Amino acid sequence: MAIRLAPYDALVLIRERTAFNRALLSKLPNLKLISQTGKLAGHVDVAAATELGIAIAEGVGSPTAPSELTWALIMAAARKIVPYANNLKDGLWQTASINPELNGLGFVLKGRTLCIWGYGKIGQTVAGYGRAFGMNVMVWGSQASRDKALADGYQAAPSREAFFTQADVLSLHLRLNDATRGIVAADDLARMRPDALFVNTSRAELVQPDALEQALQKGRPGYAALDVFPSEPLAADSALLRIPTVLATPHLGYVERDSYELYFQHAFQNVVNFANGQPSNINNPDYARQARQ
Repeated sequence: MAIRLAPYDALVLIRERTAFNRALLSKLPNLKLISQTGKLAGHVDVAAATELGIAIAEGVGSPTAPSELTWALIMAAARKIVPYANNLKDGLWQTASINPELNGLGFVLKGRTLCIWGYGKIGQTVAGYGRAFGMNVMVWGSQASRDKALADGYQAAPSREAFFTQADVLSLHLRLNDATRGIVAADDLARMRPDALFVNTSRAELVQPDALEQALQKGRPGYAALDVFPSEPLAADSALLRIPTVLATPHLGYVERDSYELYFQHAFQNVVNFANGQPSNINNPDYARQARQ
């Protein structure tokens, strides 16, 4: 990375796919600006960048694309749309699986319980979708999140145990940080019902390593819809892809036209402003003082 990036004065980062730690930043002598698409998420050593006189400009984002993808996965998994469609191409009518044990019917969402862990912008949007579809929406998270959910007319889970036990559909919408890494444990997943659906479009690392694979093999929860994985791109021989009750997509949360136009419009504008001597949306304003020193 140091060799590839050494010539450049400015870098535009796509979310947090690459970590810029002190060791890497110190080997980029020409770097003056990091323009981040969206918000920083712990992948850039801000203190090191500041000490090295590197400005960090933040962009903007929108909850729409990941929220819509979350709902698309929930709908597709609930009605078994992908296996039905694939089997239709092979001449199998109304067949979800040639395995009799997996050839069950899908289910509607109305009247079922949607459990949302994390009530930020995306969690709130998904909760609104659930309400529109007639679901009972239950929220778990910080006290502030639960209070906000109650104020919005939703339920706050009485306990973490009840949150997992009562879920028909459980969706994670948490930021990944030291406090949330591995926050979903095997014991949590074991409380889910055999017909429940676990959805993760946030970060795979929110779940303890291998806990989900083992839980699915034990049948609790019965199904999963996933857009994020511990290692990406996901290897073709991944164990998750061999579990027939898993619906997996290749990290498409923000991968659509409107989101890209929004992200890059602001990221490139921050580069232009910086080049014109009018820095905008700077996360570490002390960088200028360090640079002068």
